[in-house]
Amino acid sequence: MSSAAQPYPHASEGDEVEDVKDRLRKAIRAARSTRSHRLRDEAAEHLADVVTSIPAVAEARCVSVYAARPAEPGTTVLLDRLAERGVRLLLPVLGSGLQRDWAEYGGADDLRERAPGRPPEPGGPTLGAEALAEADVIVAPALAVDTAGARLGQGGGWYDRALEHARPGAPVVAVVFPEELYDATVHPLPREPHDRTVDIVATPEGWQPIAG
Repeated sequence: MSSAAQPYPHASEGDEVEDVKDRLRKAIRAARSTRSHRLRDEAAEHLADVVTSIPAVAEARCVSVYAARPAEPGTTVLLDRLAERGVRLLLPVLGSGLQRDWAEYGGADDLRERAPGRPPEPGGPTLGAEALAEADVIVAPALAVDTAGARLGQGGGWYDRALEHARPGAPVVAVVFPEELYDATVHPLPREPHDRTVDIVATPEGWQPIAG
C-alpha cells in the first residue's frame, strides 16, 4: 500500500496529465531495476500462488496473461501453472503501431522477443484483436495501481484499447509489486478519460478486489 517510500511526482499548475504519468513511470522503472534476480524469482513464485488463488482465475478455462519483461513481476511460473491445469492462454502480440493481436501460449520455448524492447511473444498463428472476448479473466501488466482501480501502464494505451474487446463481466487483474499499490485516498494515480480501470489488483503478497 501507499507509503512515504513510493514515488509520487508533484503536479504543478499547467502540467499535462501525461507528463505527470511519465515522471511516475520513470521513477517506478528505476526502482524496479534495483530488484535482484533472486528477489524477482521469489516474487514470481509468490505471485503465481496469489493469482491462481483468485476464484475467477481458479475457475477459468481461458485466461489472457502476458510474458513479463525482466524487470516486471514475473509471469513464467504463473503461465506454467495455468498451462499444466489445461487452461487456454492468450498472450499479446504487438503489431505495428498500436495494432492489437493475440496468440495462444505454446510453452516457454515458443516465446521470442520479436523486436527490441518488446515483451516475449508466442510464435503461433495470431487470432485477431477480438479473440480477447474468449478470455474469462484478463491478467494485465501495470507499473502501478491505486485502490480505486486506476492503472498506470507503460504508455501508449495498448491495453486500454485492447480491453475494448473484452467480454463484459470478465475481470481485469492488474499485477504489480507490493510497493506499487497506491492508496487512492492519499496518492491517487493520474488518470485520463480513456484510461480503463481494473477490477482486481494482485501482488506477490496477496490480492484484493477494487471496491466499486
